[in-house]
Amino acid sequence: MTDGTRAAGRRRIYLAGFDVFRIDAVDYGRSLQRLCARFGFEGVFPLDASAPPGLEQADLAAWICRANLAAIRAADMVMANVADFRGVGEPDCGTAFEMGFAAALGKEIWGYRDHDRPLLRHVPSTITPAGRVCEKGYLVEDFGLPVNLMLACSARIIAGGPQACLSAIAQAWGSDSTPSPYRPTGESQIRVA
Repeated sequence: MTDGTRAAGRRRIYLAGFDVFRIDAVDYGRSLQRLCARFGFEGVFPLDASAPPGLEQADLAAWICRANLAAIRAADMVMANVADFRGVGEPDCGTAFEMGFAAALGKEIWGYRDHDRPLLRHVPSTITPAGRVCEKGYLVEDFGLPVNLMLACSARIIAGGPQACLSAIAQAWGSDSTPSPYRPTGESQIRVA
């Protein structure tokens, strides 16, 4: 639904991710929303809101930021695409920010990526006396997690795509749509679905 009203009895999921940069972003967002509906949820895609016409670039950027934050506040949870974006092992920074904002609000956070390989096995690195170092000269963290520990310890990360993630969410919430007792614990919540 894009008119700001909540579908009767459905939990609202904010659909975070770099998918907004796809050439077919609007159509892709609608497909994610249809997938959410199949699992009994209402998907809110960042491009659902329409900016007022004629805004200057800086004003448009600020408007988009405010609209996305409002959508996260109004959502029951966040589902984020945390696959590699513009670099190996690195999700989109805007998505990471939205996950952090949701965590600060106490929202349940789910993420998905195509694999659950630890960063150390995924990011190209070389062995040095200080540890494994990426091609830019920075240490690659070794916690056995597929993304940075701040994301992995604040969200349930599912290996698979949006359908696998929604299936896991639906299973966690149960058939009566009551929330699971999940709260971030500082332990990895990684699950292969």
